Amino acid sequence: MALSPSGVTQPTDADDRSRLIVDVLVDAFADLMAADADAFRTKFRKMAADPFAFYRGSACLFYADMATGEDRWCDERTSRVWIHGDLHAENFGTYMDANGRIVFDVNDFDEAYLGHVSWDLRRFAASFALMAWRKAFSDEVIGELLTVYLDAWLDQVEAFTRSDADRDFALVVGNTHGAVHELIRATATRTRLGLLQRMTVIEEHERRFADSPRNRRLDDAEHAEVLEALERYKATLPPRPWRREVAYEVKDLIGTGGFGIGSAGLPAYNVLLEGYDEALENDVVLSIKQGNVPAPSRIVDDPEIRGYFEHEGHRTAVSRRALQSHASQFLGHTEIRGTGFVVAELSPYELDLDWEDLTEPADIRPVLEQLGRATAKLHCVGDADSDHTLVPFQTEEAIVAMLGGRRQEFVEDLVGFAHSYARRTQEDFRHFVDAFRAGAIPGISSSDAQQERR
Repeated sequence: MALSPSGVTQPTDADDRSRLIVDVLVDAFADLMAADADAFRTKFRKMAADPFAFYRGSACLFYADMATGEDRWCDERTSRVWIHGDLHAENFGTYMDANGRIVFDVNDFDEAYLGHVSWDLRRFAASFALMAWRKAFSDEVIGELLTVYLDAWLDQVEAFTRSDADRDFALVVGNTHGAVHELIRATATRTRLGLLQRMTVIEEHERRFADSPRNRRLDDAEHAEVLEALERYKATLPPRPWRREVAYEVKDLIGTGGFGIGSAGLPAYNVLLEGYDEALENDVVLSIKQGNVPAPSRIVDDPEIRGYFEHEGHRTAVSRRALQSHASQFLGHTEIRGTGFVVAELSPYELDLDWEDLTEPADIRPVLEQLGRATAKLHCVGDADSDHTLVPFQTEEAIVAMLGGRRQEFVEDLVGFAHSYARRTQEDFRHFVDAFRAGAIPGISSSDAQQERR
């Protein structure tokens, strides 16, 4: 492998790159493939849709490349800050925080870990370049829009150096505009009852989960295991007072599959709890999902970081609290048969940013400015002011010191990376699809090809 000026590893041979893609995917997902080959076949079918879908599902490949490329934008401190780990364009949306505010922020913290702050920015920038290519934007327009995002990130980081209010900063209805503002307003119209009507039924005046092909009823032994895990989870909840108290009386419990492209093969359960009172519309749904090994941890060799976490469920919960600052009161973790699970509310007040109708640069520009600010909050909130000891310094000060006045050079370098890595991903996508079709992915493609030959 040879390094390009942008720091992206360039394959010297297409076959070598194809083998690398397969090897990285198998190394990252072998255990989960073995546990649920059908789920991963579905995951890979979704990844085969287009280069952006492939990119979303292959964070492990991105970090394998980061491990072999040069990062000009890190030093001792900025190489050890809390990062989202999978910051792509579709991982932004709304949630209701512990104070009852509807906030626009990043979401999906399954890959969160500690690493280079530039990794998040590079991953987002390349993802946007791929998305913008689907909208037929020119490279010049893509570069201009990414500059808006990076300038907003830099401006907000610098603003945090002049204020101690980073943990209170949030993008809410009163300080947003455009598509982000409309998304927050739309979220406010949703109701808990609407969520319950989609997931549950009422029989004999009691609510239970609706039967569906995705859900399964548990036998007595597994049911008891999950109830015991739920009791252990209660001890991991944030300290009271909470905004509203909930009776943790279990009304129903089911097994279900993982959620999204990134969660294939991960065991999960849904729990229906008695809500804020005995009215049926106030019931609460919890998700108990097995934590996964985060992609950045595969290249971050730091025993202190690894040893801080009890298990991947604990890491996911701690990460989300660090990066959101006012996370939901229901966020916690537990263990089932020695494996870590993250527990969170399935909230009706979560909506993803929809890029489908954002077709013109003029509409996307204000969105990227607000995404840049949200990303800065993400990086700067999980530092010395948080309730952990992993980042014992002010992240915003470390970033400003690392840049050392090289702002324009920084922006130009990351924009160049976005273009080059997007092109790399388009080529990788073709390699992946060819390998998948040819039955070259052990544990997935081969059995799939055998099934199709029957």
